[in-house]
Amino acid sequence: MAPRLKLRGIAFFERPVHFARPFRFGAITINATPQLFVRVEIEVEGRGSAVGASAELLVPKWFDKRPELSPAQTVDGLRRSLQIARGLYLARTGFQTAFDLHAACLGAQVATCAKKNIPALAAAYGPAEIDKAILDALLRAAETSFFDGMAGNIAGIDARLSPDLKETDVTTFLSARKPLPRVAIRHTVGLDDIVEGKGGVADVHENAGARYFKLKLSGDPSADATRLARIGTELEALGHDYKVTLDANEQYADLDALHALVNRLDHDAALRPIASRLLYVEQPMPRDITRQSPLGSLAARGFIIDEADDSYDAFPAARALGYHGISSKSCKGLYKSIVNATRAAKWSEGGERFFVTSEDLTCQPGLAVQQDLALGALIGVTHAERNGHHYVDGFGEAPAAEAQAFAAAHPDLYADAGQGIRLSIHDGDLLTGSLHAAGFATSVHPDWPALRPLEQPTSLQEQLA
Repeated sequence: MAPRLKLRGIAFFERPVHFARPFRFGAITINATPQLFVRVEIEVEGRGSAVGASAELLVPKWFDKRPELSPAQTVDGLRRSLQIARGLYLARTGFQTAFDLHAACLGAQVATCAKKNIPALAAAYGPAEIDKAILDALLRAAETSFFDGMAGNIAGIDARLSPDLKETDVTTFLSARKPLPRVAIRHTVGLDDIVEGKGGVADVHENAGARYFKLKLSGDPSADATRLARIGTELEALGHDYKVTLDANEQYADLDALHALVNRLDHDAALRPIASRLLYVEQPMPRDITRQSPLGSLAARGFIIDEADDSYDAFPAARALGYHGISSKSCKGLYKSIVNATRAAKWSEGGERFFVTSEDLTCQPGLAVQQDLALGALIGVTHAERNGHHYVDGFGEAPAAEAQAFAAAHPDLYADAGQGIRLSIHDGDLLTGSLHAAGFATSVHPDWPALRPLEQPTSLQEQLA
């Protein structure tokens, strides 16, 4: 039986993160954005108290892409989501399982955020980050690792939010997990990244020996085809086999535009290096258009949703439209990722392949990358987008002592090759051995006194007034 807990406190902090190079996706270019840190204290029934932590970038213009909002306004929406979630979670004063708490608050979170003009994807950010910190504390109280704890369903995940599953489906799925010892990195190529030559996609100093590449799309079929042909020419010179995924970040306006791109992939000889190694296309159309647009014959190409994944019923709805996959991101909710992985495994028993991918949303070294990596390794994702190490210089603005503490506790994940502590990539892979420590994939926590409190957001109504 899953242990029960009671929340004693939730605190939010942030730290500025400056990028070493611009990262352009969709319609935005990011040069800097804050990183969120969550600290919770819980009391576990019969086991005393424990502290847990989580972290994630406050990414502008991804959770909420509405054109009338500035990047700063969309970050404020995430801060507001966190504040609303904190109030709802702390209002639950009795002992309950970690998933009880999540399930009890999620509906009210989405509804309250909707009243404040915060979309569902951004609304889920607050609970997602609090849930990770709670799970970290729970695992520490139980003195067990994420992998062992989840194998026994320590959080008490059930099917109340996914009525298409049986009550035993999730526990059966979790009990059979054998966490991956290594996960391949998938190197992201942003829209402003260099393609050819030094610093380009085939430069091993940039791609860290990756065998998987994630290529951003602009939404213009002709321009994208031209750029993909250039990238394909470079990747052919790698000297080893590779696979690619494409990510449009909602930039393709409709099915007609998407058909134009797929037609080029199917028939343009210059795109053969990309088309022949293409695993899937991620979130091509805006989330609202996606829900109204069955893929039809396009489904054969393998499409997944990401930004359209804003609820527990998103994957079944996408499946009905012809999508075969969905992204796992701990910032969208680790419990939802586990439920969706359970669905993919169950649906695939019929012979048709369904799958979950790992897309990291620029997870930074330390808590964020470790917890997201562990989640992917648990549910069996063999390669993960890992662009945090590429766009940010190591641990960024974190104090040197904090970076050194993470490196000492997780020597298979970090190394200092003379330019500061950075993610350590082994033949294109990340190793997960040290993530078996007690807690949610981390032996250490951030330097709390070095962080500043989360900025107070203004409401969207105030911003637009």
